Amino acid sequence: MAREAGEAAAGARRQITTCFDRFAELADRLRARPPNMIVTCARGSSDHAATYGKYLLETTVGRVVASMGPSIASTYGRVPILDGALFLAISQSGRSPDLLRLTKTARAAGALVVAIVNDTTSPLAANAEIVLPLCAGVETSVAATKSFLLTGVAFLQLAAAWTDDPELRSAVAAAPDMLAAAAALDWIPGLSALASATSLFVIARGVGLGAAAEIALKLKETCRLHAEAFSAAELHHGPIALVGPGFPIIALGQNDATLPATRDAITHVSALGATVHSTLDGSLPEISGVPAVLAPLCHVQSFYLAVPQLAAARGHDADTPSHLRKVTETI
Repeated sequence: MAREAGEAAAGARRQITTCFDRFAELADRLRARPPNMIVTCARGSSDHAATYGKYLLETTVGRVVASMGPSIASTYGRVPILDGALFLAISQSGRSPDLLRLTKTARAAGALVVAIVNDTTSPLAANAEIVLPLCAGVETSVAATKSFLLTGVAFLQLAAAWTDDPELRSAVAAAPDMLAAAAALDWIPGLSALASATSLFVIARGVGLGAAAEIALKLKETCRLHAEAFSAAELHHGPIALVGPGFPIIALGQNDATLPATRDAITHVSALGATVHSTLDGSLPEISGVPAVLAPLCHVQSFYLAVPQLAAARGHDADTPSHLRKVTETI
C-alpha cells in the first residue's frame, strides 16, 4: 500500500503528459454543447474522488453534479432520463457489474459517457464513448491509493481544460511535485494517538469533503478503526452530540471560502474537549503554499504513507485487510 501510494506523483506526470489532448478535446466538445447536468457513477474510493470532483466542477464550471447509485439500473431496473447529460463513470478496475449496467443504460439514454478508468482494457472502457486513463499503472494493494489520487488529478485536468482558467492550469502543472512533497511529510506523530482509539470523526468542507470520506474509509479498512466523515457544517446537525472529552477528530482544511467556518468548527469541538488532529494547526503537516484545489489530494497522499504504520501499531497489516479483495463486483 505504501509503495503504491508513493507512485502517485509519477502517475500524475504520466496522466498530464499523455492525456492532455484527450481532456482538451472533451473540453471543446463540452463548451460547444454544454451538458444539462453532470452525473457521476462510482463506488468506494472512486466515489470519494467523485465527491472531490463534484465540488471542484460545481465551483469552477458552475454545473450541477449529482452522484447516481448504480443500483438504479442493476437492481431496480429503471432507465433514468439522461439525455444531454455528461455521465462520468469512475473505476480502477472497470469491472463491477452494477457500474457496467448503469453505464450501458446511460449511453442508451442519450448521455455522453466518459470513463475515468485505470484499466483501459476493461469492459467499462469498452462501453464508454470517451476514455480518460488514470495512468496509475498496476495497482495490486487491496486498499486503493494512487487510483484515488489520480482520479482527483483527472477531475482537476477536466476543470482546467473546460474553463481554461490559468489558476487551475497552474494547479494541474504543480500536481506531481506537490504530491511528491506531500508524500515526504510525516503524519505519524499527529496520528499516533489513534493507536488506541475506538471511534473518531474526520471533518472537512467543500472540495475537501471527498478527502475526509477517503481517510475515514481507509481507517476502517486498514486499521479496523470506526471512523465517519462529516462536513464541518453537518457536524452541528446531530453528530456533535457524540463529541466529548478525549473524542478524536481529524480536521482537514484548505485556504478557500470554507476556511473560516472550518476553523469555527474546530474551535467548537475543541471547547467540548475533543482531541483534534488538524492540517490547520500544524499537528498534521501540509505543504506551504499548496493551491486550495490541490490541498485535499495532498492531505490524502500524506495520510496514505502514514496509515500502514498506524495499522501496525493497532496490530493489523494494511496489506491484508479483513474480508476484502482487490476487485469488488457488486450487483
